[in-house]
Amino acid sequence: MKNFGLKSAACATALAATISLAATPAASAQSLGSSMPQVPQLPQLSSATTPGEFLGLNPDQAWAHRNELRRQIDNLNNPVVGGPLGDAVDGALEAVFPGLIARKNAEIRAEQERKARERAEQVARERAASEAAARQAEEERRRNSFNRGACPADAKVCVDLAGRRTWLQDGRGNVTHVATSMAPGKPGQETPRGTFYINRKVRDEVSREFGNAPMPYAMYFTNNGHAFHQGNPAYDSAGCVRLPQQDAVKYWNDVNIGDKVVIY
Repeated sequence: MKNFGLKSAACATALAATISLAATPAASAQSLGSSMPQVPQLPQLSSATTPGEFLGLNPDQAWAHRNELRRQIDNLNNPVVGGPLGDAVDGALEAVFPGLIARKNAEIRAEQERKARERAEQVARERAASEAAARQAEEERRRNSFNRGACPADAKVCVDLAGRRTWLQDGRGNVTHVATSMAPGKPGQETPRGTFYINRKVRDEVSREFGNAPMPYAMYFTNNGHAFHQGNPAYDSAGCVRLPQQDAVKYWNDVNIGDKVVIY
């Protein structure tokens, strides 16, 4: 008797769900249990008309009503009854609007994927901003702790020959770039010390004195051939300041003719 009662309840509820989907959108589960709805005036059926449209139903309203019915069924917390009832509700909706469930589920998945992408992009932007802020803070800390030695604040380019280091400044004493390495002049051909100014820049320079040896990104600071330029810093120069390629490019881009150079 118990199983029979459950089956009867399932059949009755499924029937109510089917009728509610085929009735006017304002019909509720409670009203369906007490009285039969009025049969709507039916339009002419064409080959492009779905059964739901033929009955004057709105797909979105039918979908919303289906979801409410499924919510109520889930609240029963009874899988023996809830499973058949849920299947009956979906079967009724599929009969009235064929393919609506699959389409709506696809829309839900697409919306979830869109939100997931937006969230991932937001997380990536926040991570990038955080990393950029951390780099900036580290750069600021490094600049503040950098020992400028005898180089004055108004110099654009500084060279510490004893420390074998060189760096750029912003004209106010703030260090903007430190070369990864450098090579000054070797004994007997030392890089001159003092205050100089960039007087000439030649991007694809060659040294005629040394058999047309390449000196890319050359920036001359004396009239005797002394320049900053790209070269191998593993060995000393004939008086120039050799820089690795990435540092030579940085110097070339940031330093202008007339900028102050201090070498000590």
